[in-house]
Amino acid sequence: MYRNAFVLVIALALSACGLAETAATGAAEAQSQAEAARQGQKTEQQVQQQVEDAQRLDAEKRHAAEDNNGAN
Repeated sequence: MYRNAFVLVIALALSACGLAETAATGAAEAQSQAEAARQGQKTEQQVQQQVEDAQRLDAEKRHAAEDNNGAN
């Protein structure tokens, strides 16, 4: 009787360790994916800013060229 109870307690303890490890691994993976998403958003914002800067610079150059052509 005691032996069966002991085996049951050991089995439960070992299965609980596996569940805890699985949960910890899942939490670490979720945190990693969240960080990757944040980095992706940051990169997207930087690229968008670069595109807007390039468009603004192009518009300024075109405007300056039109002004120079009109002055001649």
